[in-house]
Amino acid sequence: MTHKLGAWNRRAILAGGLVLLAGLPAQAQSTIKFGLVAAMSGQSAKSGEAIVRGLSLAIDEINAAGGLNGSKVELVVRDDESNPAKGATAARELVQREKVAALIGGLDTPVSIAIVPYANSAKVPFMGVWAAGTPITRNGAADNYAFRVSAVDEIVDEAMLAYAIKKYGVKKPGMILINNPWGESNEAGLKKALAAKGIPYAAIEKFETGDVDVVPQLTRLKQAGADALFLVANVAPSSQVVKSLDRMGWDVPIVSHWGPAGGRFSELAGPSASKVHFIQTYSFSGKLSPKGEAVLAALKKKYPEIKSMADVTPAVGIANAYDAMHLLGLAVTKASSSDGTKVRDALYQIEKYEGLIKTYQKPFSKENHDALGADDYVFTYFKDGEILPLTN
Repeated sequence: MTHKLGAWNRRAILAGGLVLLAGLPAQAQSTIKFGLVAAMSGQSAKSGEAIVRGLSLAIDEINAAGGLNGSKVELVVRDDESNPAKGATAARELVQREKVAALIGGLDTPVSIAIVPYANSAKVPFMGVWAAGTPITRNGAADNYAFRVSAVDEIVDEAMLAYAIKKYGVKKPGMILINNPWGESNEAGLKKALAAKGIPYAAIEKFETGDVDVVPQLTRLKQAGADALFLVANVAPSSQVVKSLDRMGWDVPIVSHWGPAGGRFSELAGPSASKVHFIQTYSFSGKLSPKGEAVLAALKKKYPEIKSMADVTPAVGIANAYDAMHLLGLAVTKASSSDGTKVRDALYQIEKYEGLIKTYQKPFSKENHDALGADDYVFTYFKDGEILPLTN
């Protein structure tokens, strides 16, 4: 399935940013802005689109209910192009010029890691809704403003190993990891998870985002006796791993982080894309809760270009962003302010929120800035462009 940004979207991004008013009247007198820094172009543009959709649905609901403390909510979007330097610059501009109450992060762990130190120093809450790198929230800062409604590498790595043991009886897995901070985060997490189970790994191989042939690395993993592969990479590089395996004729189980979900993976990887089993936090496929049904109906109404469930992919970006926006809204309301420190402290005070992914009970504390845990993950695969949950 080919993804295309609408003409209005392209023009706005080229102009330096996209402002979504989410139904806001043109002459609104009082607004509270939230800033999103995400990949809105390139191979991972579908991730940014999904996040915008989830945030926008939540903002529509908040504004329809009277806004936050009487102020309408506005979303300001910047395209980071999956580039850490551009993401950091965009975050600074959103805080200093747009005066956003909070920053919201996108797909890429390296971009989020580049933004978090600034968010901490500026005392502006940063809410991750996709990037799973463990150090994003567990960053060692004495005064930490980074939160997340998303997966966490260290927990994902434990889940990936548990799945590989249950599904494939893995005894000596190999790792094929993107050569960046996200790959490093998962290398540490997978080593820790394997050591806890007393399971050796065959070998660890790294590759670059632009690599079009990963056969040498995969050959070394095969020669080392890998009986399954743990894959950590985003859309384009993940697809190169699959195509390289096809060229080798090596039919080995692949258990992946959620990178392939962020774009046109099924198109880029070809027929073997369905062999990759990857983790997600939500799926709109199958039987939904009443909340899920309501959000899906609102999604289809707001975005009439959605013609099939494949057009709702990736659901994880929509769901994480939707819940995160409502949690931020609750914090601003509780704080009776958009002051960064007051909003940060109010996030700790949220007792309960009946969200899309789950019902959150005290989702954040000073010790834990991650709202989702291992029980909130589900394994999925691509079929005809749609991400479907695996039944076992």
